[in-house]
Amino acid sequence: MTDTALPAASGAVQPNRRQTKLEPWQDPGEAPYVRIEGVSKTFGAFTAVDDVSLSIYRGELFSLLGGSGCGKTTLLRMLAGFEQPTAGHIYIDGVDMSEIPPYERPVNMMFQSYALFPHMTVEQNVAFGLHQDRVPGAEIRHRVTEALELVKLAPQRKRKPHQLSGGQRQRVALARSLVKRPKLLLLDEPLAALDRKLREETQFELVNIQEQVGITFVMVTHDQEEAMTMSSRIAVMDAGWIVQVGTPAEIYEYPQSRFVAEFIGQVNLFGGRVVEDAADHVVVAADAAGTEIEVSHAGSVPIGTRVHVAVRPEKMAIAKDPPADPRNAVQGTVDEIAYLGNASIYLIRLADGSMVRVTAPNVTRMTELPITWEDAVHVTWPAFAGVILQT
Repeated sequence: MTDTALPAASGAVQPNRRQTKLEPWQDPGEAPYVRIEGVSKTFGAFTAVDDVSLSIYRGELFSLLGGSGCGKTTLLRMLAGFEQPTAGHIYIDGVDMSEIPPYERPVNMMFQSYALFPHMTVEQNVAFGLHQDRVPGAEIRHRVTEALELVKLAPQRKRKPHQLSGGQRQRVALARSLVKRPKLLLLDEPLAALDRKLREETQFELVNIQEQVGITFVMVTHDQEEAMTMSSRIAVMDAGWIVQVGTPAEIYEYPQSRFVAEFIGQVNLFGGRVVEDAADHVVVAADAAGTEIEVSHAGSVPIGTRVHVAVRPEKMAIAKDPPADPRNAVQGTVDEIAYLGNASIYLIRLADGSMVRVTAPNVTRMTELPITWEDAVHVTWPAFAGVILQT
């Protein structure tokens, strides 16, 4: 962001106006770096990818997120050229990839298994692709050194893969992918082989490296937390379709369907009918909860429409005393408690047997929880916390 002084009018002093730079996907004048147009892929009677269109911009770390069999890896393999679309076109930097074989595409792929050569040293593994391309020796040495310094593996350059930790092997595979300076780097579940702690550390390392090199990354993952942590934007896939594209905050805070709301993080869903449609809010008469739920800034929804209201557990509060406002409140009994250190998760059983999940931060040290099992409690949430879902 930059401060820009606007020209003064009629001698008056004008205040500085802060201008926010548009992200490339928000700028109508920005051309997509990767453009996928109406791409489908069938294997016999099975449709793995179904009429997908997608724009990815230069310098993004873009994630394809979904469960097993949703089509994300097939789409990644079509970008790499390992699979050919049954229908549609893929463009990279404005060039149609339809007739271009994998080895001639400006693309490199980092596989989930890393596929390192066990008999080669770290630097030999990294240099392998450059030797295949007949790059001059001096240039190979320079680029390998540059890549190993980038991933902080220069001191381990003479080691073999079996002498490295899982995180180090992952970085060797990344250096080998980056050393050829592709326009597009494809990552297939790049952190799946790492343990949880190392995976969390490596997520930030990978993001920092991507920002340094400025190469567009497209990553496939089934791990919601991984996608949320690392991505500039996410495409959520289901059954070969892209069901929503957005930034991590947009995907989490404003899911466009019940599938996305349930797939990304934890969510409470209240079914009901719209009974009020005002300019700045919607009111839903919830079925099971026996309450009216007000949702602010929900857009116009016709009265009588069947909807679900999605509320994230961390946006709810739990207390023993009843609230002053009966809207956006349910009453129940504490059924389960999970103490996680930084937060506690409460499962509240309502009168009809349905469960509500509440996540409460543990802001103070305590040996005894202020609310415990079998306590009668009230769960409340603000109007802005809910999202109306019609699908």
